[in-house]
Amino acid sequence: MNKKIELFAIGGFIAIILIWLCVTFYKAYSPKPQILQGQISAKEYSVSSKLAGRIDEIFVKKGDKVKKGDLIYTIKSPELEAKLTQAQAGYEAAKALSDETHKGTREETIISAKDIWQSAKTMASLAEKTYNRIQSLYDNGVVSLQRRDEAYTAYESAKYNENTAYQQYKIALDGASAEIKKAAFEKERAAKGQVSEVQAYIKDIQTYAPIDGEVSNILLHSGELSPSGFPVALIVDMKQAWLKIAVPEKYLKRFQVGQDFQAYIPALEKKVTFKVDYVSVMGEFATWKATSATKGYDMKSFEIEAKPIQEVEGLRVGMSVLVKLDPSK
Repeated sequence: MNKKIELFAIGGFIAIILIWLCVTFYKAYSPKPQILQGQISAKEYSVSSKLAGRIDEIFVKKGDKVKKGDLIYTIKSPELEAKLTQAQAGYEAAKALSDETHKGTREETIISAKDIWQSAKTMASLAEKTYNRIQSLYDNGVVSLQRRDEAYTAYESAKYNENTAYQQYKIALDGASAEIKKAAFEKERAAKGQVSEVQAYIKDIQTYAPIDGEVSNILLHSGELSPSGFPVALIVDMKQAWLKIAVPEKYLKRFQVGQDFQAYIPALEKKVTFKVDYVSVMGEFATWKATSATKGYDMKSFEIEAKPIQEVEGLRVGMSVLVKLDPSK
């Protein structure tokens, strides 16, 4: 009886050893789940100004939540105020010249030109009568040819003077030509454009948030000089967050554009469903696996971007995201 119990115990022990060996070999040689790791990215906006100048005051700090249109910082630029004064003075001068050109010649100038023309007209009439008398005397042999030529020359000169005076009177009466008026008007427009340009720059003295988001960094502070277009503050919009992850090509068919998949975010201790929004056109060897004896090619990876289907509370840029893949599928 004791011998049977002993054999039974030995058999049970051997059975347990065999079961343990089977389970161990099964776990050792069964396909392991593939874990892919990515991270969260988000749209980042630069808050900058077209205007170069010294930072006057910054109204936000890192971590502040802002709304679209909130004042972020202001720039102090005395040079711009001087340019505005200069541009406005140039515009007023050009406008005055344009108004004078379109208004026409002053009344006193017209009267003066008319009097000169009337005087020249009287002198031409007198020269004509004198010439006719001299011509008659010349025909009767009373005066010489020289005297007759002098009278004729004086008559022709008087006619030219009358015509010149009349043309000057017309110019005074008509005012500036259409071309001069147009040139004066265009100069006025150009001067007004310079004023508008400076005023547009002045609007950039105050810089506002372009979107709702959170201030991620402040690159310049009060008193520092800001070049034109330099980002003074950075704002992150977590509503435009996405997952960026590299997927080996053998699993790429599971991550086509529009497909959903689940991923685990350790920092939040929760699973989130993502939808593939972008798949890289070109693969790379950033995370590559070399050729082995059982495989005849090197494994490339493709970068994909996926957005969470629903807004995730507490999601931050740089958080790790784990995607577990079943190798049997």
